[in-house]
This record gives sequence, C-alpha cells and structure tokens, in this order.
Amino acid sequence: MGLLTKSKHRKTPTEVFHSNHYLRHTARRLEHLASLGLDLVNKRVFEPGAGIGDHTQFYLDRGCSVHASEPREENLSVMRERFAGDGRVTLEAIDLEHPPAGSPSGYDIVHCYGLLYHLSDPTEAIRYLAGCAGEMMLVELCVSFGENEALNTVEETQAHASQAVSGYGCRPTRPWVEARLREHFEHVYYPLTQPAHPEFPLDWESSPPSASDENKKALSRAVFVASRGPIDNSLLTPKRPCTQRLV
Repeated sequence: MGLLTKSKHRKTPTEVFHSNHYLRHTARRLEHLASLGLDLVNKRVFEPGAGIGDHTQFYLDRGCSVHASEPREENLSVMRERFAGDGRVTLEAIDLEHPPAGSPSGYDIVHCYGLLYHLSDPTEAIRYLAGCAGEMMLVELCVSFGENEALNTVEETQAHASQAVSGYGCRPTRPWVEARLREHFEHVYYPLTQPAHPEFPLDWESSPPSASDENKKALSRAVFVASRGPIDNSLLTPKRPCTQRLV
C-alpha cells in the first residue's frame, strides 16, 4: 500500500478574515476608531486594501458610500457576493504596490487600515491615497519601535489572503510614517489612546514586545489621523506620544 500524502489546506479568504484572531482584531480597531469622535457620518469613503469588507460595514452603518479596492480577485469575489445589490458599495482591483499615476478625487475619507505594511515601500501608495482624501486619511499599520525614520522591509507569505501580494512588506517606524504623511497633509495626529488589543503598545519607550509561542511574529501597531484642516479633538495630539492609554 502506497504512502498517503496529506496536502496542506490553503485557507479561503473567509476562513482567514473570520478566524477568531481576525474578528477580535477587527472589533478592537473599529471600536477604537468610533471612540475618537471623528466626523465619519454621511461621507464618501475610499477603502483600499479592504480584504473581504469587514471594515466596510462600519461606514455603511453611518450613512456613507464606500469605494473599496483589493489586489486579490479571491477577496473581491467575496465582497461582490457580500454587498450584491447594495448601491452604496463599489469595487475595484488596485495593486498599491504599483499605484496608478493619478489619484481620483471625490472622496472625503480614505480608510487605510491594515494595508501599508503589506507593501515593500508604501511611499508612492501614500502619495496616491493622499490625493484621494478630500478631508482625512485614517491609517493603521504594523510599525517598528524606534525614533529614526526607517522602512524595515520584511518577507511575507505571498499565498496568504491577508498578506503582501508581492511577498514583501515593511515595518516602518512611527517617524517614517509621520514624515510621509506630512509630505501630503498639513495636519497629522496621533490618538492618545490605543485599541484594547495586545498588538497595540501603550509604552513606546520600553522594549518591543517579544514573540511568544502563541504569537511567533510579535507585531506592534499604531494609528494616525492625517487631515487637510486642523482637528480640535482632545483625544488627538500632533506630537508623537511616548505613552498611550487604552480606549
């Protein structure tokens, strides 16, 4: 009798994004975004790197229209089925590893959560997305500890539905992200709070979190709010905070 070879199951986009880990992570990020009290009602939203649309509903529930983009056809296919018949949602295939030359106008908000660190160098993507944002660009991504501007390129699993299409991502420092955003926005803010999730550090002066058996690749995340005009909000600061608190 011959040996049986067990093939490794490749998870579907829904299995990836609706795992317990992702559902918890999504809930904490959107909970935090809602707590900031930003004007996100009845807006025209561009959501790049939308995955399968788990953040999209956040804006639909606030009376917004959403144009979502994804580089992976398998993710777009889920979104087409999920939002079929909903005229408030439009979809487009865009690979921001190689962004289009011109930025479309007509959007108030760019919701850029969980995307930029899946690009080998997000400089041009930030340029493109900033050009789309009439009012604000909301950014959440994995970052590296450090007070110098550094990009820190890393390898990612190309076949995974939530990872870099090119196979290469980055873990830039907060100063690097802030500097790139300030090239396009007059006002860049940090929240004084962080989502209640272990991947969001509260103390940036301590050592970076170390990987555990449960989290082989310890991640550290940060949130940025880039705006065309000043925002009078006691939960935001233009200065890079050394410490933050839970929402």
